[in-house]
Amino acid sequence: MLDPTPLVARTPVIPVLTIERLAEAVPLARALVAGGLPVIEVTLRTKAALDAIKAIAAEVPDCVVGVGTVTRVSDIAAAIAAGAKYLVSPGTPSELAAALAEASVPALPGCATVSEAMALAAWGFGVLKFFPAEASGGVAWLKSVAAPLPDLRFCPTGGIDSKNIAAYLGCANVLAVGGSWVAPKDAIDAGDFARITRLAREASALRARAA
Repeated sequence: MLDPTPLVARTPVIPVLTIERLAEAVPLARALVAGGLPVIEVTLRTKAALDAIKAIAAEVPDCVVGVGTVTRVSDIAAAIAAGAKYLVSPGTPSELAAALAEASVPALPGCATVSEAMALAAWGFGVLKFFPAEASGGVAWLKSVAAPLPDLRFCPTGGIDSKNIAAYLGCANVLAVGGSWVAPKDAIDAGDFARITRLAREASALRARAA
């Protein structure tokens, strides 16, 4: 099992991207890298997703592209073949946990409860996606599990934005957060990648403020 910590710890925010059109993929990745967010997650929620991942992996070498919404074992091979450097699941049934543990790239398996976190720790995972974060207890949950689960670190995602991110990054067991607000749909649709770079630059400075 490969440790995702070096990847996740590179950035305070991992942009979670749902790419509808292939033409948007490369300029979007370049805009985020220019703003200081080199680690991204492209979700497997659209027909363009795998081709978008391939394009980013081939054309934006400074970008570490991960693949999210991994919900089936078959998604793993498809994602890695497209160029995924890491994998993310929203939740992790045992069959998927076993496959992620054997994957050739690091994984952030998803959990929403203490029991799920403990089960994933038993598989050997030390960094977990906490999803949906706000709906599952948010910052209070993360602070509550810090003592009983001292060896686990989290990347909370779901309901996090510029208004509450500082509280999440202030948790000692949080390595980074995932969020879509740094690449809003209206900016992508308008081709306003300069705005996305500005938002990324603001987000990339948040860790220092939270520390």
